[in-house]
Amino acid sequence: MAEDGRRGDEEDRGPGAAHQLFVVMECLLEKLKVLNYEEEVLAKHNMKNMSRHYFVSSPYLACNSGEQFFMFTIIAAWLINEAGRPFTEPQEYDEPNATVSNILAELRAFGVKVDFPPSKLKSGSGEHVCFVLDRLAEEALKRRGFSFRRPNYPTETTEEESVLEDDAELTLSKVEEEMIEEPDEEEENVMDLEALKLRTTHTEAEPSSKPDEILESTVDAAEWNLEVERVLAQLKVTIRTDNKDWRIHVDQMHQHKDGIKSSLKDAKSYLDKLQEDIGKTLEKVGSREKYINNQLEHLIQEYRSAQAKLSEAKERYQQASGGVTERTRVLAEISEELEKVKQEMEEKGSSMSDGAPVVKIKQSLTKLKQEIVQMDVRIGVVEHTLLQAKLKEKSNMTRDMHATNISEPVAGPFA
Repeated sequence: MAEDGRRGDEEDRGPGAAHQLFVVMECLLEKLKVLNYEEEVLAKHNMKNMSRHYFVSSPYLACNSGEQFFMFTIIAAWLINEAGRPFTEPQEYDEPNATVSNILAELRAFGVKVDFPPSKLKSGSGEHVCFVLDRLAEEALKRRGFSFRRPNYPTETTEEESVLEDDAELTLSKVEEEMIEEPDEEEENVMDLEALKLRTTHTEAEPSSKPDEILESTVDAAEWNLEVERVLAQLKVTIRTDNKDWRIHVDQMHQHKDGIKSSLKDAKSYLDKLQEDIGKTLEKVGSREKYINNQLEHLIQEYRSAQAKLSEAKERYQQASGGVTERTRVLAEISEELEKVKQEMEEKGSSMSDGAPVVKIKQSLTKLKQEIVQMDVRIGVVEHTLLQAKLKEKSNMTRDMHATNISEPVAGPFA
């Protein structure tokens, strides 16, 4: 369904809409060159130069979607920084969905309306990728104060045109003079009207000798007619046509007009017949198209539903692939920690297999036993001493008690 809508948009825009993307990409490349991306981006990341249609999605262009997506994220991050907003440069193993969402968020911050989902940018090429980069490049150019201007064409002077026209007139006059100087063989015996005028003018310029009497012809009429027939071929006068004469142009226009009218009469009947045939054919095609649409309506509905399901499955696949990438990264981190734990266990195992600590422990135990024996002896001595002291004290107390008892009866009678 989405693809049908996109096709409908392309048909509304015209037959050249499919090639508009190539023009946008070429303009984008020119803007990147103005921003000096070759030294600041390509040389920094050791990347090769982009072709004129690098981000154009076309089946006739060989492409690597992973490389294109990484190039897109690098250039977009650089353009955002050039436009005056801080943006962290993405890495090759970063989450694609998060990276694309951050780029679109920065683009919206510039006031650009984004009406397409972020998944359109994950392919690394296409109309939306070129649109995002082109708008970011415009913002970067605005930040630098650069703007494209219309070219100024030098005005042509009219003096050169007049000189060229004069040269053309001189060349044409030379051609006419050459044509006059080299007459055809058929016109050798024909009298030129210009020469006749010059001769007449020259004759008029000479002083005329007026006869004194009326001239009378003494030539026979038959002989005069014979002479006229003999020189009649030499008395023909030709008028040379001038291409600059407007009358000749008018005559040519009338001739062309008559030719067009005569051709139009012949062609109109054929065109009317052709129009009638085309109309009948279009009616047949329209009726056949309606019949086919009615017959295949349920198939079209099934195809559209299948297309919708396919687009949904692609979206879920894209989301799942993003989750797989994240889990792959977590697995790599866990694997690194596991390697560290294994290395520590190996170090501890190697230290435990060493016998030096055990010997030290045995020596310490032996020494501890000796000290325990000595302490037992000392404890026995102390107990014996204490017991002797208690016995001695007890004997002293008993003796004192006996002494007290004996002294009391003795002192009684004397009292």
